[in-house]
Amino acid sequence: MATGEIWLKVPPTIRVNYEGGLRPWVGGKDLILKTIGILGVDGATYSALEYAGGTIKSLPMYQRFTMANMAVEAGAKSGIIEPDEITLAWLRGRARQESRVFKSDLDARYERILTIKADGLEPQVAFPPSPANARPLSDVGHINLDQVFIGSCTNGQIEDLRDAASILKGRKAAKGLRLIVIPSTPAIYRKAIEEGIVGVLLDAGAVIGPPCCGPCLGGHMGILAEGERALSTTNRNFIGRMGHPKSEVYLANPFVAAASAVLGRIGGPDDL
Repeated sequence: MATGEIWLKVPPTIRVNYEGGLRPWVGGKDLILKTIGILGVDGATYSALEYAGGTIKSLPMYQRFTMANMAVEAGAKSGIIEPDEITLAWLRGRARQESRVFKSDLDARYERILTIKADGLEPQVAFPPSPANARPLSDVGHINLDQVFIGSCTNGQIEDLRDAASILKGRKAAKGLRLIVIPSTPAIYRKAIEEGIVGVLLDAGAVIGPPCCGPCLGGHMGILAEGERALSTTNRNFIGRMGHPKSEVYLANPFVAAASAVLGRIGGPDDL
């Protein structure tokens, strides 16, 4: 504080190449859960994760945000994606100054290079008590739920809410299940109202909360009791993360979360 300087170590970079088109109901949340499942929660400690490859080049911005957000769940200092036209298009009308684009050198040295085939990837579900416990939806089995939470910094963008609403429209959350939805920001909340998304969610039996972390860290709304199970679109599911230490939190994308809310158990849109 006295000098205005801080000691930092420049992190090495782990490059993860994703190749192939994505199947229906699969997105950035599934790519990052699969990656954390391979690396582990400490596999990228003090490193930067660089996401690259053909899959990333066609990934929409909101799903890139999810992947960058959850780099820390593998221990990384940051998660980065080389800026492209999708990035620059998102910045137009938002940035207050002209953007400068930085790219990795062609001869850049990486601590490790990992390749993930994305074309055969199913929606992923991370079992408690770690985001690294990811497995394909088809391997989940029958797991009943008490609560589904859609939102937070990880999956509370307007597009995430659209994805969830596309599954919930004309359907109802299962009897006895709490469905909680929290938009990431007031601007997203307002847009969801204007687009009629909030109405769809309310008709499905959801409770809409104010923009905040909500139950993600056991701080507000939807705190789990002993023995309760929740499926959440949040970023982590450690013991006691969302309430009682004997509760369970599973992680998945908004499509799976919305379908699971209707089913009353973990399942995907195809089950509907």
